[in-house]
Amino acid sequence: MTTGSGVGVLDKAAAILNALENGPTSLSQLVELTEISRPTVHRIAQSLVHHGLVGRDMHGRFELGNRLVELASAAGEDRLVSAAGPVLIKLRDLTGESTQIFRKQGDFRVCIASAERPIGLRDTIPVGTQLSMKAGSAAQILLAWEDNERMVEGLHHARFTPTILAGVRRRGWAQSLGEREPGVASVSAPVRGQSGRVIAALSLSGPIERLTRQPGKIHHEAVTSAAHELSELLRVQNDRA
Repeated sequence: MTTGSGVGVLDKAAAILNALENGPTSLSQLVELTEISRPTVHRIAQSLVHHGLVGRDMHGRFELGNRLVELASAAGEDRLVSAAGPVLIKLRDLTGESTQIFRKQGDFRVCIASAERPIGLRDTIPVGTQLSMKAGSAAQILLAWEDNERMVEGLHHARFTPTILAGVRRRGWAQSLGEREPGVASVSAPVRGQSGRVIAALSLSGPIERLTRQPGKIHHEAVTSAAHELSELLRVQNDRA
């Protein structure tokens, strides 16, 4: 757990919310991630549920609540979205391909920012689009650094394998060929939050005929560099907040 503020119950509540940053989490996982006793985690998490700051998914796992979305909207901006715009545009202009940011929400990944190739054949993914967590390089990124329980669950019926995810963790990037949609290739890299956890996937996508059957060989350096730049921008913003 990170250094506390001196107000114990608030520090524990913050640790629980931070642990939920990457998606639905069981009580046992919360105990492991926060290093807080099981009864205390359960009591505080239930209180956060009461106030709408934490919710429960269909499997009973804890997840960030709708009230946090409302508060974020009231604050006037989503730091990830606002920071992502210039990075995505720069990557698009460098590579000539469409670029996106995906965030895991429940059983889906959602496009929260994009910069489309202006002309010619392109992969169009509007902001707000929900896509499967079972296919595509962004899904591989969002699953590759999960704990074992979530990974096993995520791999059920997935188009990729544990071996592929092991390669993603080793390289630090993922690629896909026609996994999500026939004829479409993509390359993705992780965007990390303040704690170092993967909070989003930065992706580049386009037709296989242009990206070739080895899109990672061509674009992984540009994609990983952009993801690292965005992670650093978020770190600086958090330090200033």
